[in-house]
Amino acid sequence: MKKETDSEKVPSRQRCPQASGLESLAPLVRSVEETPSPIPSTIRGTIPTWINGSFLRNGPGKFEFGKDRYNHWFDGMALMHQFHICEGNVTYNSRFLQSDSYVCNSEKNRIVVSEFGTLAMPDPCKNIFARFFSRFQIPKATDNAGVNFVKYKGDFYASTETNYMRRIDPQSLETKEKVDWSQYIAVNSATAHPHYDREGATYNMGNSYSKSGFFYNIIRVPPPEEKAATEDSADLTGAKVICSIRAAEPRKPSYYHSFVMSENYIVFIEQPLKMDLMKLMYTGMESEVMYRAAPMLTLHQINAFEDSGFLVMDMCCADDGEVIGDFTLGNLRRDSGEEMDKFYNSLCRNLPRRYILPLTVDEQTPLDQDLVTLRNYTATAKKTKQGEVYMTHEELHSDELLQYGGLEFPQINYHHYNGRPYRYFYSCGFGHVFSDSLLKMDIHTKELKVWRYPGLYPSEPVFVASPNATEEDDGVVLSVIITPRKKSSFLLVLDAKTFTELGRAEVPVNIPYGTHGVFNKMS
Repeated sequence: MKKETDSEKVPSRQRCPQASGLESLAPLVRSVEETPSPIPSTIRGTIPTWINGSFLRNGPGKFEFGKDRYNHWFDGMALMHQFHICEGNVTYNSRFLQSDSYVCNSEKNRIVVSEFGTLAMPDPCKNIFARFFSRFQIPKATDNAGVNFVKYKGDFYASTETNYMRRIDPQSLETKEKVDWSQYIAVNSATAHPHYDREGATYNMGNSYSKSGFFYNIIRVPPPEEKAATEDSADLTGAKVICSIRAAEPRKPSYYHSFVMSENYIVFIEQPLKMDLMKLMYTGMESEVMYRAAPMLTLHQINAFEDSGFLVMDMCCADDGEVIGDFTLGNLRRDSGEEMDKFYNSLCRNLPRRYILPLTVDEQTPLDQDLVTLRNYTATAKKTKQGEVYMTHEELHSDELLQYGGLEFPQINYHHYNGRPYRYFYSCGFGHVFSDSLLKMDIHTKELKVWRYPGLYPSEPVFVASPNATEEDDGVVLSVIITPRKKSSFLLVLDAKTFTELGRAEVPVNIPYGTHGVFNKMS
């Protein structure tokens, strides 16, 4: 692994090539109609017959009601997609999540529920005084759960980053009951990126705030019980907060989209300046050591594992967090050429980094010495004062990655390698504002394998292990490919080892650019 050089201290947007002549992505962020009944696909190549299940995807699919328009890509109403795969055949269907937000907006034919970047306007039917005072009310949290699909006690939920989720039927995409986290535990929100241990328990992070301050909380939901499998209702009983961390600045809490978990630890990154480490599985106690690093933003982590008294943590990092606010629909719908080039070239690029946290720091640990003694690692960690360690990262890539605009949406062979030493991860390359390539990274050699074709925009890749797999990359990678050039989308199936195409399942449907997805294996 390479050490950080002076050139790597240059902002990532300057390290990657500047784009020219980019096409407009406007068709990928337009409202579409749902496809509630499954339709057949046209198969090109071969879909392995051992794949049996559904590839579920989530993301925005409706961006206006009546004359009202949403401002930000995150605001669009959640549209759930399903590619059902069985014996080499594939069908497709989609349904809008019947959230309270979607139903109320539809009934009123205007935006009545505020979202991330759009504030709902007062009801024009109210009198002037009611409209005036409604402007000073705190917007209610939305249940427009368009970020991901998550699993608790065997049930699937459409999830976002508020305190609300929606239980769904993963086969019919039927929307079921709304679930409020605060009815089970004292949190006001939760992420859409939980982790799962090998016993079936689910871990997540959620916020809480009170007169005593703002806290980041580790949540544990126990595995499903056998008797509960026959009950068709949401069940989060037994959920509890196992650790609470006070925000360093109660009035300026950190935004976080996800977190990373090894077999015994959770790492929470309090952005942009600080890192906190909590012992998770056995004690639920917060570490007495504060781990710090240079400012950065991370939305998605790759993996973490323990090695000889150290915790190795890999994640996608950006130099700043401006990209979150930059993804307005106005920016995403810019015209081809100069306007789109200007926007893309202004964005920071996400690059994979490795941090190494020494786990045995105490009063006897010497100051200002590199504590990382693992071979073949060049990240550093130095104790700067009692109870504090400062870290520098390794670049977890070669310069070849820069030609693909950096990467995001990392995925691994989660079931067998999450929280454990691993070699490969899969991700999207960003040579455009939306991902325009699929990448396989070998973190031992920094070599890339790439799938990329002009005008095709892949979704987050999801790894599915083959039956009786003996190696980490025995299996396939699934991704939904969309294009702004015609009314067509397809499910792509790649051989995970060679990263070559096995087959695709084409459907005559415009699928908007989405967020995250999962594979629901069926017996």
